[in-house]
Amino acid sequence: MNTLIKAVTLAVALAAPVASFPQSEQPLTRAEVKAQLKQIEQAGYNPAAAVDANYPADIQAAEARVAAQNAMAQSDTTGYGSTATGSSQTGAAAPAQ
Repeated sequence: MNTLIKAVTLAVALAAPVASFPQSEQPLTRAEVKAQLKQIEQAGYNPAAAVDANYPADIQAAEARVAAQNAMAQSDTTGYGSTATGSSQTGAAAPAQ
């Protein structure tokens, strides 16, 4: 009986961390797939093209362009704008002597 309790306690202790992690690998929805296909088509890929000789290269090039566009869109997420150039002064002018 005591061994059974220890075994169940050990099993629960080992299974608890696995259950606490969120499931991040969810299947894509139909809308997400259509949006991705539209992005790739806008990047220059034509899925209806009859030439299969360039298949891996042209889809990979289109995916690279989409990835570059997405990286550019996400590069400035600080919300502070661009770096200021020039200089400025504050305060009142010094009195003439």
